[in-house]
Amino acid sequence: MELTDLRYETDGHVATITLDREAARNAYSMEMIASIERAFDAAEQDDDVRCVILTGAGKSFSAGGDVKAMLDKTGMFAGEPFALRSRYLDGIHRVPRRIARFEKPLIAAVNGAAIGAGLDLACMADIRIATREAQFGSTFVKLGLVPGDGGAFFLSRVVGFPRALDMMLTGRILNAQEAEHIGLVHQVVDTSTLLQAARDKAALIAANAPLAVRMTKVAAYQAQHQTLDQALNAAATYQGIVQNSHDHMEGVKALLEKRPPAFGSR
Repeated sequence: MELTDLRYETDGHVATITLDREAARNAYSMEMIASIERAFDAAEQDDDVRCVILTGAGKSFSAGGDVKAMLDKTGMFAGEPFALRSRYLDGIHRVPRRIARFEKPLIAAVNGAAIGAGLDLACMADIRIATREAQFGSTFVKLGLVPGDGGAFFLSRVVGFPRALDMMLTGRILNAQEAEHIGLVHQVVDTSTLLQAARDKAALIAANAPLAVRMTKVAAYQAQHQTLDQALNAAATYQGIVQNSHDHMEGVKALLEKRPPAFGSR
């Protein structure tokens, strides 16, 4: 698998995707966007992978957009209004669309600043763990921009509309403690223990029945946009699937026999 500005590694049931453009504070490049798609495709297709960790190389998680490219009007920032619209739709928008289709659990290990589109990327994850030095900001208005990568959608679903609106309109930077207080991150840890904390969380998830975990994630996200009747219908459908799985019977037997279950992917 050819990857640029990105690293992909697997260890047991956990895959780690590392944004690797440290000199640009892991800001997006077109090559990185394509590599993100390839990495999530690989994780989706690998039955051994049950959980994914997303993090950044160096001291930043992601600075979002490349400010130098903005100034030079190059790459994804080149062109007149209609051309720019197309560049967004065919470029950075591929990231939220791909992650939204990803059924396996995704943990963001936020190792530093998550700013602009970098914050939005973190919000696309299911769980966020951050270092005490991490910073978070929806700073688009500071640059005369709007959250063009879908940030208005993702941030409000993580912290709620009033808090998201405050962050987007002020462009202020939150430290890790405030981010934890408002529910933007689930856990704050020392820098030296960040990846281990993410791996520990991933291991807890990966120890459960893989198909049930995937269906639970799908049901949870779908329920945000459904009526009660629609959500109940989906729940009945997914339950019908998993209740006929090998892992369901293994879980029941393990509980009755007072032993740890040995789940597969069936």
